[in-house]
Amino acid sequence: MKRSWQTIRLGNYCLKIGSGSTPRGGEQVYQSEGVSLIRSQNVYNGQFTTEGLAFLGDEEATRLDGVTVETNDVLLNITGDSVARCCQVPDSVLPARVNQHVAIIRPKPDYFDPRFFKYFLISPFMQATMLSLAGSGGTRKALTKEMIQCFDIPKPPLPTQQRIASILSAYDGLMENNRRRMALLENAARLLYDEWFVRLRFPGFEHTPIIDGLPQGWKHRRIGDIAECVGGGTPSTKVPNYWDDGDISWVTPTDVTRNDHFILLDSEKKITESGLENSSAKLVPPHAVLMTSRASVGYFAVVGRKICTNQGFISIVANDVVFANFLLFQLSRRVEEIRGMGSGSTFPEVSRGKFREFQVQLPPQRIVSDFDEQSALLLKQIRILKLQNHKLRAARDLLLPRLMSGEIEV
Repeated sequence: MKRSWQTIRLGNYCLKIGSGSTPRGGEQVYQSEGVSLIRSQNVYNGQFTTEGLAFLGDEEATRLDGVTVETNDVLLNITGDSVARCCQVPDSVLPARVNQHVAIIRPKPDYFDPRFFKYFLISPFMQATMLSLAGSGGTRKALTKEMIQCFDIPKPPLPTQQRIASILSAYDGLMENNRRRMALLENAARLLYDEWFVRLRFPGFEHTPIIDGLPQGWKHRRIGDIAECVGGGTPSTKVPNYWDDGDISWVTPTDVTRNDHFILLDSEKKITESGLENSSAKLVPPHAVLMTSRASVGYFAVVGRKICTNQGFISIVANDVVFANFLLFQLSRRVEEIRGMGSGSTFPEVSRGKFREFQVQLPPQRIVSDFDEQSALLLKQIRILKLQNHKLRAARDLLLPRLMSGEIEV
């Protein structure tokens, strides 16, 4: 750290450090609106996501132990695989509570700009420190309140903190604008699908009679008749040659459930050619639609190049590539029906055999081709924006430790 910057012990300069609890009754008490219940899945480094955000009634929220989230609080995941991720919460999410996997940290405003504090926690140095601490106490990763209180934090003058936070926030602002644009583009594609294939206002609908509930020329078809359903697999983790320096994208459900949109740029983990050959994982083509089929059933993604998956997926490979986007939007609109096919005592799973029997309403190819052309343009723009965000994040993360160390004057 810069020598002229004082380093202080966090516990001495915090108004609050605390976590919450899970309501009695679990998901049975969740509501469609009310007091937000923030869980670890909502906390990413520098970004809060509302995906899977739960809500409680006022009475249930008051029963929870722990701290109420306030504006400018910093949230830190303290247990599990997502330990050490942190962010701040938009005011639009308040009022809010957290469960026991998330800590609320409220530094004293006279000593810390909360944004500066958040960026310090997501700096490479502090991420490595927290992950090391979390893995030191047993088999389950965990950060305790005592560990957090003992964090040594650099304390530049408050104006310097504010300037550093403003520089880094500019990158986050650009990324947030891109995320909004991506949401609008994906919604536009969904609306186009609904207009053509749900409301049946497709090109030429005025002159197409409805016969037995379907426009003339449309058919009910089994997924297995129009697409190949491909499973996945996991190479043995005991064989380093299957993983070390691998360059084949190997997608897991976590890659998809954490993804904000259908477009997935890459997987977190890679395998080698040897790993592919010595497991049940199979390469699928760029137009494959990936669908999670275990536990968290019914999440979808497209990658746009050859990839493979673990066994938590069914990859739908359309016999005719022009049907890929149509299947993506039809299946994603019918998630509850797909989940209804699941079985299993430990966690729900949709088998490939059952899924092949799933019926879809198939329009004539010329209509699907027109939809594919228009939806592909929207998905392409989403991919471009996601790539931009990937570059912006890389630039921010390169700049962040240099700002935090005082290497770059501000």
